[in-house]
Amino acid sequence: MGNNENIPVWAYEKIEVKKPDSNWKEKGIREREDLSNLLSAFGVIQVEHIGSTSIPNLPAKPIIDVMATIPSLEFINRIAEKLSAHDWHYVPPELDKQPWRRFFVKVEHNKRVAHLHLMLEGEERWDQLLTFRDKLRTNPHLVNEYATLKSHLAQEYNNDRERYTEGKTEFINKVLNNYLS
Repeated sequence: MGNNENIPVWAYEKIEVKKPDSNWKEKGIREREDLSNLLSAFGVIQVEHIGSTSIPNLPAKPIIDVMATIPSLEFINRIAEKLSAHDWHYVPPELDKQPWRRFFVKVEHNKRVAHLHLMLEGEERWDQLLTFRDKLRTNPHLVNEYATLKSHLAQEYNNDRERYTEGKTEFINKVLNNYLS
């Protein structure tokens, strides 16, 4: 794929962390409902709003992160086809470089508005993502600490999504390791 003109604009958006928005919760509910309806035929029964937009009072990139479990990846091409009719773009695993999920980006006006992390049932990251979300939802101190870190990383790596994400890993692991029972 050595041809840059084939790479969509949204693939390399700058990282912009925005102030918390009370509409994020409603958008998360809407995406969950839409995806449940679109994907139920493929065995998807659980869809969750995760990520920073699912945590009240936390600054975030204004992108709704949603995850769903699926019993099999057998129909991933049919899923991608169905979702593409609803502005979702499939990012193949060789580009996503996260073999534990299948990743989709919802795009409106050349900007990311939502991410779908589709995982096989039993994927250990499912529980980790829910635990992290729920711990932050109940601990304002952690929200403040995470907000400070994200702001710093967004300034330092605003053109490097991978480095921004890597920079959050230590904090996420600390929360998970301190709170897993």
